[in-house]
Amino acid sequence: MTAAESSSVANSTKNAILDVINHVSTVEFQIEGLDEPTVINYFETLNAGDFEATVDLFAPDGVMHPPFESDISGRDAIVNYLNLEAKGIKAYPRQGIIEVLEDGQYQVQVSGKAETSWCGVNVSWIFILNENKQIVYTRVKLLASPQELLNLRR
Repeated sequence: MTAAESSSVANSTKNAILDVINHVSTVEFQIEGLDEPTVINYFETLNAGDFEATVDLFAPDGVMHPPFESDISGRDAIVNYLNLEAKGIKAYPRQGIIEVLEDGQYQVQVSGKAETSWCGVNVSWIFILNENKQIVYTRVKLLASPQELLNLRR
């Protein structure tokens, strides 16, 4: 094989790898039983570490209730919390359901798993969306035994 042929093969291989990477990064995030764009975008942006985009999904006075914490109110406080506590965490939602509440808001329940570099735990997320499909409240609940929760605090 000549140098020109070798270079051509290398470029073709590089382009094929880049095509695969681009395809994987654009594959839509899917949650069984749920197609609510706000919630899907929440997980996509959270996993990407794009916390500014995550917080933009919240109503201006939205509230996040993470595990082991009190309610965090407002976009600024939520983005600060995410920047401090959520880096490196990956959420893997599996299933979800949505229901319309009497006041016209939506309640979305999602179950799945959250992983860090040192552990993984089953999680449930509850979202309340307003009529504009902004997150007004979300609660993240760890589904673990008391011993598993103690191990997470160490």
